[in-house]
Amino acid sequence: MESKWLHDFIALAEQGNFSKAAEARFVTQPAFSRRIRSLENWLGVPLVHRDRHPLVLTEAGEVFLEQARQWLAQIYGLRGQLRQSLHEHQSLSFMAQPSLAVTFFPGWIHRLRPLLGDSLIRLNTGHYHDAIEQFMAGSVDFLLCFAGGTASPALHRPEVERLVVGRDRLVLVSAVDADGAPLHPLSPDVPLRLLLYPRDSFLGALIQRECLPALGEQPCRPLCENALGEGLKALALQGDGASFLPAGLVGEELARGRLVELPLPVPVRLDIELCRLAPPRSEQAELCWQQIRALAEG
Repeated sequence: MESKWLHDFIALAEQGNFSKAAEARFVTQPAFSRRIRSLENWLGVPLVHRDRHPLVLTEAGEVFLEQARQWLAQIYGLRGQLRQSLHEHQSLSFMAQPSLAVTFFPGWIHRLRPLLGDSLIRLNTGHYHDAIEQFMAGSVDFLLCFAGGTASPALHRPEVERLVVGRDRLVLVSAVDADGAPLHPLSPDVPLRLLLYPRDSFLGALIQRECLPALGEQPCRPLCENALGEGLKALALQGDGASFLPAGLVGEELARGRLVELPLPVPVRLDIELCRLAPPRSEQAELCWQQIRALAEG
């Protein structure tokens, strides 16, 4: 059982069809349908008459709907009590994409430490859509994520405030041969071996939309997909192919000459955004936000 399945089922009952409910939950319809099916499998009973239009809940679904609402109220009520008992106001929690947790967050939070005092800093990581889902559920104070191209609709909701706190860019890199030349150069006559993020990830979609078209007539041959930038970097360093990666992730390797940047006609900028939900979860979180905003705007 996952609590998000309860949110999904309640959204389905409220929206009246799968497509609208999936949109409200910021997931694709196939993924949403799988989650409803997983809930039904866990319960052992069907909750929805899938052969009826408009959508109709089964008798078991009607009974479970009220129970799901009660469970969520109890879960979040208990969470609030536990946070209060553990003095949550003395700590700050962040959710970040894995690449940012490695490259950007340590130096950024170090620069902020004089403003934060001895507050306990908690950092969790998750891939873009999972991170946003946990953020929107109120699981953390702040979300740190890349922004570029089309951001998730969830981050455009009125209760979400956003600040640009840093910048990066996507670069196309290759390992080098003994002479320092790229092992995988751009050539109209030879397909470029590519190591890519999955298409359904944030950076993967951005690469498909902006980076690959920028290569023009360059033929490409995707060889591997990996959701972790560190994994793609490791493969690139082995010479397995070229890869589009955040510059902050490969800065040291470029400086040492272990990787070389291949030219792109159009730079692909990445803003790094800090997001929060209103109202803030604590006075500490509100103070932190105001201090960070003053620095960003100053």
